[in-house]
Amino acid sequence: MIKNILKSKESIQSLDQESERLGIGGFSNDQANDSNYKKRMQKRKEVQRKRVSERGQEKGLIIVFTGQGKGKTTAALGMAIRFLGHGEKVAIIQFIKGGWKPGESKAFAIYGEQLKWHALGEGFTWETQDRNRDKELAKFAWDKSLEYLSSSKYKLVILDEINIAIKLGYLSINEVIDGIIVRPNLTHVVLTGRGAKDELIDTADLVTEMSLIKHPFKEQGIKAQKGIEF
Repeated sequence: MIKNILKSKESIQSLDQESERLGIGGFSNDQANDSNYKKRMQKRKEVQRKRVSERGQEKGLIIVFTGQGKGKTTAALGMAIRFLGHGEKVAIIQFIKGGWKPGESKAFAIYGEQLKWHALGEGFTWETQDRNRDKELAKFAWDKSLEYLSSSKYKLVILDEINIAIKLGYLSINEVIDGIIVRPNLTHVVLTGRGAKDELIDTADLVTEMSLIKHPFKEQGIKAQKGIEF
């Protein structure tokens, strides 16, 4: 059994390496003529077919969007649209945020009971100025999250800005990890917010870090704008 698993891993790694060697085509590969290019892409197609066939498992994923760059919540909401498009139920619980009504919550209203949206914070720490109240709200939001995480009816649960709630000491990283790993097998969970803890990154199946290169607020003094930030 162990030998078969190791052999399968070696096969996958070999195919991945061959895929990288062949490249993605276009003019990124230096081919002498179109005939050679076509042969290379035919080989790439066959390698890709094998790569897909070797990966036959399905499981509910733990997905983390973190980093200093913009786009973490946007990426999570993009996944929500995909699931809603497939007719699946989605739950979104927003930690920290809640002092305003973002455009996306209005847009998602058309999905009715297919989507549950809870904005359970009262805004940024410098706006609330009450860390004890903030902690209570984060705990309430986490309890609400557990309701959805324990239900097989919701295929995607988004915990927006929960990484910030953990970073600020409102929630324990251990209780969050314990809560997300006991969800139904095919339920996916997305955790967003900068400063994701190493323990969460180690537990996750997919982690994307958004890097900040330029931002109009810092470099040009441009305020938050409708449709861009909210």
